[in-house]
Amino acid sequence: MKNIILILLLILIQVEVGYTTEIKVFNFTENELSELQVRKVRGADKATIYSIGSNERGNFLKAVADNAASGLGKEIKIDLNKTPFINITWKVEKDLSGIKEDTKKGHDFAARVFAVKKTGATPLSNRAINYVFSSNSDIGLNRPSPYTKKSIDYVLSTTKENLNEWVTVKANVKDDFKKFHNLDVNELDGLAIMSDTDNSQMKSIAYFQNIYFSAE
Repeated sequence: MKNIILILLLILIQVEVGYTTEIKVFNFTENELSELQVRKVRGADKATIYSIGSNERGNFLKAVADNAASGLGKEIKIDLNKTPFINITWKVEKDLSGIKEDTKKGHDFAARVFAVKKTGATPLSNRAINYVFSSNSDIGLNRPSPYTKKSIDYVLSTTKENLNEWVTVKANVKDDFKKFHNLDVNELDGLAIMSDTDNSQMKSIAYFQNIYFSAE
């Protein structure tokens, strides 16, 4: 069975940041990708394939998950009192239409970004907001993961409206931790990217670009 919170904490790499009105989390360079640890989800046959590309807006991360599941991320301290908003530009080229995302058998997403808060001594005690690009649900839908109530799935984009199109979304992470976990979080501890299809045994293709935190 997946233990998403544990996987995320295993793949985090610590970085130092200075606080400005915008905090960029990933640069999406070959050098950065080589430094990030990739952790395959327990029980998955294969790891998601991540690669770097570029377009007129800059570099992006491409994720191909073919009956695969793995994530990569950074341990990064974000002052949510100063920069509470996460901004994500992403695209899903090949989605996972028809799966039931609220079940263990169908709990896969072509693109997701986890915001992680350490709330105890062990990874199992941590809490997360799982911002997802859904293939089947409507924007705004939110519910606990079928694997753990400590991770909340929150749909920010859907291929029902934007298949194979770049979409930019924004969410107030500080407000979301209060709303979904009843936690007053002043500082975020980490961020992770994942594309996974190990439950549905399907194939997805997604892209991530320009992930940062902002004051507004």
